[in-house]
Amino acid sequence: MERNELARRVKESAYLEGDFTLRSGRKSKYYLDKYLFETQPDILAALGKSFAAFVGESTTLIAGAELGGVSLAAATSLASGKPFVIIRNAKKDYGTSKPFEGRLVDGDSVLLVEDIATTGGQVLEAAKLITEIGAKVERIVSVIDRQEGARENIESAGFVFESLLTKGDLGITD
Repeated sequence: MERNELARRVKESAYLEGDFTLRSGRKSKYYLDKYLFETQPDILAALGKSFAAFVGESTTLIAGAELGGVSLAAATSLASGKPFVIIRNAKKDYGTSKPFEGRLVDGDSVLLVEDIATTGGQVLEAAKLITEIGAKVERIVSVIDRQEGARENIESAGFVFESLLTKGDLGITD
């Protein structure tokens, strides 16, 4: 799927207007419901292929934060042939009690995928956990950059940030 077609499909699937409170606490007149685009097979396959283009020779692993990053990491894993891990929002208190699922070890080189970046808060939490384990975050790539500070926050934390689409690519002006 070409980039313009991907932008069109994402917007027609997931763009909602109204009064919304975002994860960051910010108020917005529009909402991009990631689950509405991530659950469409044609969009998810295209996103996996697009993210896989960022996999480098040194990349050993794909990571995505629960819940929105899970299907993106899985699709990228399928498209790239690299394994993936799921970064938990909160450490589970049963079983292995790990803050992630899958195999993530010191020395891994990770492509961290994100659904929608507003301030970058959630993906920065995931990146922190990855680096605390001793792995390297090669780059963070989001489906959509809402252009509300995520890039600046992620880059000021020392990470490379890319985005497949921006709100401007979707024709969103506010």
